[in-house]
Amino acid sequence: MADASTLSYKPQVLVDTADLPEKDWLEYRRRGIGGSDAASILGVSPFKTARDLYYDKLKIVTYEDPEENWVQKKMGHLLEDLVAEIFHVRTGYEIYQVKKMFYHPKYPFMLADVDYFITMPNGETAILEIKTTNYNATDHWWVNGVEAVPVNYEIQGRHYMAVMNVNHVFFCCLYGNSEQETIIRHIVRDMDYEEELIALEGDFWNNHILTRTPPQYVEDGDLVIESVKNHFGSADPNAAAIELSLTSFSSVVRYLELQAEKSSLNAEVKRVENEMKRLQGRIIDEMGRCCTAVYSRDDTDYTITYNPVQKATISKEDLFRLQMQHPEIYEQFVSVSESRRFYVKKKAQKAA
Repeated sequence: MADASTLSYKPQVLVDTADLPEKDWLEYRRRGIGGSDAASILGVSPFKTARDLYYDKLKIVTYEDPEENWVQKKMGHLLEDLVAEIFHVRTGYEIYQVKKMFYHPKYPFMLADVDYFITMPNGETAILEIKTTNYNATDHWWVNGVEAVPVNYEIQGRHYMAVMNVNHVFFCCLYGNSEQETIIRHIVRDMDYEEELIALEGDFWNNHILTRTPPQYVEDGDLVIESVKNHFGSADPNAAAIELSLTSFSSVVRYLELQAEKSSLNAEVKRVENEMKRLQGRIIDEMGRCCTAVYSRDDTDYTITYNPVQKATISKEDLFRLQMQHPEIYEQFVSVSESRRFYVKKKAQKAA
């Protein structure tokens, strides 16, 4: 692929978004792959699978709760202007918005709806992406103590650089309530990375979306199971049993192999845990009612704590009494959720 400095193409405008209703904006976004979609295609999004993205682009119904995380999403939108202002104050860079959705002139399935643009001191145009998070998630912005960008955000930024033909993306992430509680990161265009990203996005669009062929699940197991549940909705206990495909049966065989391996490992874990509890018992026997013990050896101080932890609980019996004696309170505060238990039973067939 050509060096970034030799590329002269200009992104094309798909639609002006200044006064575009959200419903229409979503429809335009389904015409291609956006920056926040790219991580799903690469299988590294913490939020959705490639199959979820496939369902969304083709408007295939899912049963995901539309209210889930709505406060978090709305707060992110409400804080965008503030975080952008903080970036301007901290860096001195001029920022501005272009309320348009763009597409790549050579790869029209690649879309970009950028938060802000930056005019750098040398006159070059860059991109600013606004993020918000909480204190507990700030460690995603470091890897082994080195400043980094979360991989899904980095992919988003590199997608935007490809569409907009710019060489720099900045991220400004607010995680507190002061100017100092922001994280600023900067990534530079990488043409080798970009070439591979375009190829993977092209494969997804041409070989899955255009052919209506759902991609295989390759992501983290919890994310995959959540995706399946969201797509199919509640279980139907009256549905007839299905005959599995050969592909799924191969998964059953592998599942049973892993189940046996897990049982063996669990036995070893249980042995280790029992030994740890035995040693713990000897220690707390000497501590008695004390909550802290200390020991020093070889210039190292050891502190052992055994503190009480109290939490409010309600037993099944008390919950039943609440339901019987105060049904109106029970109905008001107790919610019912559905889960499904997966189990594989292996049974030899009887001889004919």
